[in-house]
Amino acid sequence: MAPEIGRLSSLSNPLATVEQLSNSSSSLDGLSSPLESSIRFAALQLTQAAGILLRMPQEVIAQGMVLLTRFYLGPEGGSFRINSAKDVSAASLFIAAKMSADPQTPRSICNVYAYLMSAPTREAFPRPPAQDPESYYLSEGSYHSARVLLLQAETIVLRTLSFNTKVILPHHIALTYLQTLGVFPPTPSLQSHALAARTLRLLNLALFSPQIPYITHPPATLAVAAIYLAAREVGVKLPSNEWWEIFDVDREDLGFLVVAFQSCESWIKGEREKWHGRICPLSVDEVESELRA
Repeated sequence: MAPEIGRLSSLSNPLATVEQLSNSSSSLDGLSSPLESSIRFAALQLTQAAGILLRMPQEVIAQGMVLLTRFYLGPEGGSFRINSAKDVSAASLFIAAKMSADPQTPRSICNVYAYLMSAPTREAFPRPPAQDPESYYLSEGSYHSARVLLLQAETIVLRTLSFNTKVILPHHIALTYLQTLGVFPPTPSLQSHALAARTLRLLNLALFSPQIPYITHPPATLAVAAIYLAAREVGVKLPSNEWWEIFDVDREDLGFLVVAFQSCESWIKGEREKWHGRICPLSVDEVESELRA
């Protein structure tokens, strides 16, 4: 379901309501919260991998990942037992690319997803092991079937999101805030460069977070939290006063996001260990098999 929209500006996104965060269509269909988080993480990994292979800008890939996360939000959103995660991933990336300066053809999307899904193990995203090309070759008939599925999934995603595909990312905002704070000059030092790089890395990692911060907090708040944590990790001294209030961020939101960012890397490591040697379900049939196991 599309998140509730309040006052929209050029720096805001539609955010999730309490009801949408409390219940999801997947949980109402019998999926446990850990399994739902695992499938979402695997689908986001798949989206990231496909975007890399398609040589898409990280900004566009991230927008596709946010659209995917929004789609499975709330009781009226998509369900992993009804809407295949791999199909929604492809559709979300396809939609994000359409809105960019570098749109992708359905054939390119279908070819890349056939390649990624053919890997014997998906732990190798975004670089599947060498294999027989016939295992991921799309014949003309197979391509047309895949194209129909892609366009159907695109329609479902757009309808579920109420055609609201606006995604404002915090990355550019974070760089602007760093300049405002005086820690990222026009000619950056090694330390300021390290601070900016760590800030952007934290924002990219947060796309995979089980706390789904891109759906719960505005981009400006995400940017401030990433700067705060990155400065602590890199050892850059920021203003001693409560500088985040200048950017209209309160201490409670800042604390929540810092904890979410800090736990993200360890959670991702745990997910990879959890599914080591196993395939996380990305299709409806695989989800049903996992539930029967």
